[in-house]
Amino acid sequence: MPLAERMRPRTIEEVVGQEELVGQGGLLTRLVESVRGGGDLPSLIFWGPPGTGKTTLARALASVGRAHFEPFSAVLGGVKEVREIVERAKERKRRGLGKTLLFVDEIHRFNKGQQDAFLPHVEDGTLILVGATTENPSFALNAALLSRCRVMRLGSIGVEAMKALLRRAIAEPRGLAGGVDLDDEVVAILAEKADGDARRALNDLEIVAQLVREGKTVDASSLSALFGATPLRHDRAGDAHYDVVSAMIKSLRGSDPDASLYYMARLLEGGDDPKFIFRRLVIFASEDIGNADPRAIGIAMDGLQAYQMLGMPEGRIVLGQVVTYLATAPKSNASYLAVDAAIEAARTMGSLPIPMKLRNAPTKLMTAMGHGEGYRYPHDHGGWVAEHYLPDALVGRVFYAPTGAGYEKQIAERLDRWRKLREGSD
Repeated sequence: MPLAERMRPRTIEEVVGQEELVGQGGLLTRLVESVRGGGDLPSLIFWGPPGTGKTTLARALASVGRAHFEPFSAVLGGVKEVREIVERAKERKRRGLGKTLLFVDEIHRFNKGQQDAFLPHVEDGTLILVGATTENPSFALNAALLSRCRVMRLGSIGVEAMKALLRRAIAEPRGLAGGVDLDDEVVAILAEKADGDARRALNDLEIVAQLVREGKTVDASSLSALFGATPLRHDRAGDAHYDVVSAMIKSLRGSDPDASLYYMARLLEGGDDPKFIFRRLVIFASEDIGNADPRAIGIAMDGLQAYQMLGMPEGRIVLGQVVTYLATAPKSNASYLAVDAAIEAARTMGSLPIPMKLRNAPTKLMTAMGHGEGYRYPHDHGGWVAEHYLPDALVGRVFYAPTGAGYEKQIAERLDRWRKLREGSD
C-alpha cells in the first residue's frame, strides 16, 4: 500500500493542518463531540484543494457516527451506481445494521440535474451525504443540495504542519518505521514543495526513502533536480484563478509593486494568457488611476502592443514594467465613479430636455425655432465661458469630483476656479 494511504489519519484527532476545523473548539471537533454524545451526523460538503484531508475526514466521521462508509466517485460512476448504493443503504437500514455515509468524491463532476438524485434519500435519512469538491460549491452545486448540507472549507496544509506530518511518516511503524534518516533541510524542502498537498508530500517522501535505501545521497540540490519546480495549484476558470487576479488588482490598488509582481508571476506560471493579464491592467489603469496619471492607460496599452509584437519570454519584461508603473502611480477612481453616476442619472431622470443653446441647428427652421440661440463659442472668449451645460433639472449636479492625487490635483484646482467664476456670473 502506498505510504500516503498507510499514513491516512484514522481518527479526527490525527488530522493535521486544519486547526480551524479540528483544533480545540473547531467546528468539526464540536460536531464529533455532539455525535459521540448521541447526536445525529449531518450531511456535509468538504470544499478545499487536493490533498487536504477531505476523504480522511469523511472516513473518520463515518467511524465516529458508527455508519457504514460507502465511497463513490462522481468521475467514475453515474446515477445508476447511486441507485444501487441507495438500495444497499435501504436494505442495511431495514436489517438494523445502521446508517450509511455516502462519500461522493468530486461531487461537482455531477451536473446539477444529476445532483438531484441524492435529495430524496438525504431527506428521508437513508443516506448521510458527505461530498468533496475542489470547486466553489456556490457555483458547482445546486441550491437544493446546498440547503441540505453544511459546507466546511479546508485550507492548504501549512509548511510547519506538513513537516510534522512527514516526521510522523518517517517514525511511525505503519510509515517508514524509522528506516530512513533525513535532515531538517530535506524535510523542509519536501514540505515546501508539496504546496499544501499532504498526498504529494508523502508520495515524494516515499521516493526519497527509496533513494536513501539504495545508498544515494539526498540533499537540497539533488531534491531540486529530482522534483524540479513546484507545480502551482491554479485553474484558468475557477476560484484559484480569480483569487490570484483579485490579489494582483488589490495589490496594485494598494501601491505595492512587490506583491503586484508576485501575483502577476503566479498568473503567468499558472498558465494564464498574458493578453488576459494585460487586459486587466488596462482596466485598472482607467478604473483605479484615471486622471491622477493620464499616461497610465497609454502605458498599459503600449505594453499590450509590445507583448503582441514580442511574445514570450520577452513579454514578461514588458509585463514587469507595466505592473511596476501602475503600482507606483498616483491613484484615483474619480472618473470611474463619475461615469457610473452619470449613467445612473441618465437612467433615473429620463430624457431631460437639452438646453436650446446647446441644440444642433442645421436648418433655417431650427434656427428660427431657437436652436443654438445664445450659445457662446469658448474659443472666442479665451477658451472658457461662464456657462451651464447640464439640463435645467441637473444644474449644479457634480458627477466628476477629482481627488488631490497626481495630475488630478491640477484638474481639481481648475474646476474649482471655474465653478466659482460660474457661480459669480449667476
